[in-house]
Amino acid sequence: MRKPKKPKFSDWLQQSFLLLGHTPWMWAGYALFVGVLLVIGRLSPALGIFSAVTCLFVGVGLAKYSDLKTSSEHPVGFYWAVNKSLPLAVIAASGIVIFWFVFMAIANLLAGEFYKIGQFFFYWEFNAEHLSHKSMREIAGWIYSYANIALIFVLLMLNSFVGWFTHPLMLFNNEGFSQAKEQSDSAVSKNQGAIYKLLGFIFIEAILCSTVTPLLTPVLYVLVSILMYVSYKSIFEVK
Repeated sequence: MRKPKKPKFSDWLQQSFLLLGHTPWMWAGYALFVGVLLVIGRLSPALGIFSAVTCLFVGVGLAKYSDLKTSSEHPVGFYWAVNKSLPLAVIAASGIVIFWFVFMAIANLLAGEFYKIGQFFFYWEFNAEHLSHKSMREIAGWIYSYANIALIFVLLMLNSFVGWFTHPLMLFNNEGFSQAKEQSDSAVSKNQGAIYKLLGFIFIEAILCSTVTPLLTPVLYVLVSILMYVSYKSIFEVK
């Protein structure tokens, strides 16, 4: 019996670009929406992290919608995809915000900077210091810097505590967290080469968006959502 082809990162990346091409206007609109939401998220670390993580995980559901729209006899609607994705995305984002707040609060307490704890929930920075006499790239770099840090933090959380495939397994297979994490850990251990290349690619792109191409940060969020879905599909749905 012929062994199934082992997933490769290059295949995941190629399939992600193909999926982008299936519904380009939907993805362009979503990237624009993410970009605006990330700007609003600069009002506070809590709002910014919540917005960034929610957008990332809702994008996984939209990737499923985009795939079924062109490859299935029973496509799902756009609003169905959003409604299905949003509750779990909000739970995941809330958990990461709480974890981040606890870590930040402990660090500020140890440093004696108690006033910074309140700044986690509101911190106005849209002033001349950050906006005057700056190029568009510099302003975008300042606005989206937290979003790229949040993305790297999410990658570390997924790789260390949650599991790369845990969220799509819970979203699409209705698995509980423990069962989804167990399946995710098993899949990652069997495909470490492809997974590590995928995580390395996202990490490098996040660094580039922090320094060289900040305006592409919303596009990176869209691409990571699609990569999460495509990698999940190649292991758990494709026979």
